[in-house]
Amino acid sequence: MLFSGYVSAHSWTPTYPKFLPSYMDKVVETEMTLFNKRQDVEYYRIDVLDENMNPVIFASANKIYKVGYLQKIKILIFLREESLIDAVYICSKSMFIKSYTSLNRVSSRICSKIR
Repeated sequence: MLFSGYVSAHSWTPTYPKFLPSYMDKVVETEMTLFNKRQDVEYYRIDVLDENMNPVIFASANKIYKVGYLQKIKILIFLREESLIDAVYICSKSMFIKSYTSLNRVSSRICSKIR
C-alpha cells in the first residue's frame, strides 16, 4: 500500500543571483529572498557551496534565520571577490528543533545557482 501526503517547501529566490560590488573593497554582495511556506519549520540555514557542495566562506547577518509561516525575509550575502570563483550555489535548508522533531520530518534544501 502506498501513502501520499501534501508536500510543501520554502521559496528561495532569485534562481540565478547576480553579485554586485558592495560598499566594502574587494567584496561583492547579492540579495536573496526566503519565503517560508511550511507550518512545521521556523528555522533555515544559509550556505554558499562550491561545485562539489563543499562550503565557501561568506558573510551574512546570520547563518541561521528564524522565519515564521508565510513570512518573507530578505538576506544579504557577502563574498570576497576571490571566493566568487569557487562559489557555485547559495542554498537555504530547513532545520528542525531537535527536541520537537519526530522521525517523519523531511528537511528541504533549495539552491540558487551563481554560475
